[in-house]
Amino acid sequence: MSRLFAQGLYDPRFEHDACGVGFVVNVRGEKSRDIVDKALTILANLEHRGACGCDPLTGDGAGILLQIPHAFFKKELAAMKHRLPEAGEYGVGMVFLPRETSQRNECREIFERAVRQEGLKLIGWRTVPVDPAECGPQARAIMPEIRQIFIGRDGRRVKDQATLERKLYVVRKVVENRVAASGLPDSESFHIPSLSTRTIVYKGLLISWQIPRFYADLRDPTVESALALVHQRFSTNTLPSWDRAHPYRFLAHNGEINTLRGNENWMHAREKNFTSALFGEDIEKIVPIINPRGSDSAKFDNALELLTFTGRSIDHAVMMMIPEAWQNHESMSETKKAFYEYHSCLMEPWDGPASIAFSDGVRIGAVLDRNGLRPSRYVVTKDGLVVMASEVGVLDIAPDRVEAKGRLQPGRMLLVDTSLGRIVSDDEIKEGMAARNPYRQWLDQNLVKLAGLPSATSLPEPFDKATLLEQQQAFGYTSEDLRMLMAPMAINGQEAVGSMGTDTPPAVLSDRPQLLFAYFKQLFAQVTNPAIDPLREELVMSISTTIGAEQNLFDETALHCRQLEVKTPALGNEELEQLKELDQDGLRTSTLSTLFHPGGGTEALEKALEDLCQNASDAITAGATILVLSDRGVGPEHAPIPSLLAVAAVHHHLIREGTRTRCGLIVESGEPREIHHFALLVGYGAGAFNPYLAYETVADMAEEGVIKGVSPEEAVQHYRKAIGKGLLKVMSKMGISTLQSYHGAQIFEAVGLSRELIDKHFTWTASQIEGLGVDAIAAEVKARHEHAYVASPSLDGELDAGSQYQWRRRGEFHSYNPETIAKLQHSARAGNYKLFKQ
Repeated sequence: MSRLFAQGLYDPRFEHDACGVGFVVNVRGEKSRDIVDKALTILANLEHRGACGCDPLTGDGAGILLQIPHAFFKKELAAMKHRLPEAGEYGVGMVFLPRETSQRNECREIFERAVRQEGLKLIGWRTVPVDPAECGPQARAIMPEIRQIFIGRDGRRVKDQATLERKLYVVRKVVENRVAASGLPDSESFHIPSLSTRTIVYKGLLISWQIPRFYADLRDPTVESALALVHQRFSTNTLPSWDRAHPYRFLAHNGEINTLRGNENWMHAREKNFTSALFGEDIEKIVPIINPRGSDSAKFDNALELLTFTGRSIDHAVMMMIPEAWQNHESMSETKKAFYEYHSCLMEPWDGPASIAFSDGVRIGAVLDRNGLRPSRYVVTKDGLVVMASEVGVLDIAPDRVEAKGRLQPGRMLLVDTSLGRIVSDDEIKEGMAARNPYRQWLDQNLVKLAGLPSATSLPEPFDKATLLEQQQAFGYTSEDLRMLMAPMAINGQEAVGSMGTDTPPAVLSDRPQLLFAYFKQLFAQVTNPAIDPLREELVMSISTTIGAEQNLFDETALHCRQLEVKTPALGNEELEQLKELDQDGLRTSTLSTLFHPGGGTEALEKALEDLCQNASDAITAGATILVLSDRGVGPEHAPIPSLLAVAAVHHHLIREGTRTRCGLIVESGEPREIHHFALLVGYGAGAFNPYLAYETVADMAEEGVIKGVSPEEAVQHYRKAIGKGLLKVMSKMGISTLQSYHGAQIFEAVGLSRELIDKHFTWTASQIEGLGVDAIAAEVKARHEHAYVASPSLDGELDAGSQYQWRRRGEFHSYNPETIAKLQHSARAGNYKLFKQ
């Protein structure tokens, strides 16, 4: 077994987990060997939740997180002639190193140099005693050298444990970045499972019961702890490795983070805004926050770790990343709602089915996602023990010892604070957090509601019949689109229902011009989880979001919620005009044109994209916090940049520039008209959109009697409602509950786009099949434009019939066409197998 890199159909970005997790804690914080033994028993009893390959002794990974066993380490280092300071005065790092000697020595030198440069003291290294015979042959073949590093503080510059903990974080990030950039052939074998003054992690590519056999330390009777967190990994559709075993530095996770790509994008975008009095100049050393090589759980751990270093408690950080379903919760207190609403302005939820156990070495707890899609049960004993695990029965506890037991509820938190010596209830945690700051007052004073904006001073004039037809043709509308997709939405407020499957070629193989939307396919959740029903689970689903500039994630001020709240991303024409006229302190709109001259071909399109991105940067510099990307004005001399290309290009340009979180993006376009189009716009960065031509089209259909029983105004209203319901359906297939999480998540695969195009404008999008670039996109836009303004006026002046859903002569190719059916019938009647094969 060896670590694989992106090749063929494999991509390490798809690494996800589904596992068994548990913890045990003495509520009073009393350290004992018994806690460690009980944790190892829990881990062994979770074996069935893990996996192994064709080598039955190589598991997907297992591990245990403990408080630092000071007495044990003091004894071990004394034998090595090292004097260990008092507990809390030093940090311990568990380090995986390359096996090759020169590379291992270089990694050690990088580590030691970083320790000295950060003003800390290197106490020494320790070789961790392990038994390679206790792991499987495949795990043994890629097993790293495992060492521990002991680091002390300089009392003059690092005055307390909290400062030392923060400095160790900086050291680890510096070392990780330097090793990654070192060019060492085995640099990916280097990993720091933990580096802390409070906790240590023993883990590896092992099966649960192998952990204490492999690590001799865990069998030593002087290894004691008041809490322990364990995990057995099941690596779904992915390849296991030593570093991807859990627990991570703060958590162990069972489930899947389905919004991962967007969460990572947004965190990367926020990094340029980071400032911190605690870190000072060190703030530049800790980026990137998210390790791009990690699994979804590892990246979640990276973000959680950062939030704890902003001065927030670990329970506060978890509440930000996995908030309860608060938007539609009628019985939730107003103070708690205000807490969640305020923090939704700071960052998006990390959404997906999840049971997460977490610990900072003092507090230990667990939380479920808002849907409760992963099981977690707990037992509290009369002698002050709390046991939580993915299932009951992980420890034998006599019934007469049980004081309380239950299961975690969706969005609820179980927390044990050993410094307080008690269990802290979910209500106490959250009401306490909600009282930290005057969140409701801040929201009332700063969060602007779209419905509360002044009426627009003017509205765009409706298109006349001839102009409407030209616009529809320029954007590639067909009669089939109107009849089969848009009419049901306008009549019933529901997306049209169709059968599964298609017999037409992928867009890249089609002979007919295709919208850019057609080159993207929706991804589905990897880890098994029940599909969310967006109708029955309305309480936990939400398409409301906020648009505007974000502030420094390290702070909490009234200005952090100076944003615009919209209840649905599908903006009406008047709402968009209200928004365009917005010019308040901290909320200012700028409209950018996405038009170009079609006669200029590829060069004109590329130049228009460059200008659009530069204009976006200039608008932000000038103080704009909301950018409207508009293709209004299409005519004989102006063609539209495909709306998806425009928003994705600006989105990723601003991410690379470090200014993405300083503005919100809104798309005003005549191109999108079906649910897949709107999902793509949101997935690639649009906070809201105004499909003005779609609105004009359904209103015209109602006015002309093409759709009956609804007025033009009702048709538009139903169409907007159908968009919202359709987005909820798309999100639910990925196990995502909120539009805010789906925003920028890029949960799509590109089929038939060139790597150059993807890397520049759709960065980090999965793609296994390359194809067309900007030149072909420009050619397809030009073909539609010429049809509208050159060919059509001299023809019948009607929309193309369309042939995506039904066969048409000279239309899109269908596998099931009249010739196919005729040959099938003929062969069946004649018993002619040769004809049947044709």
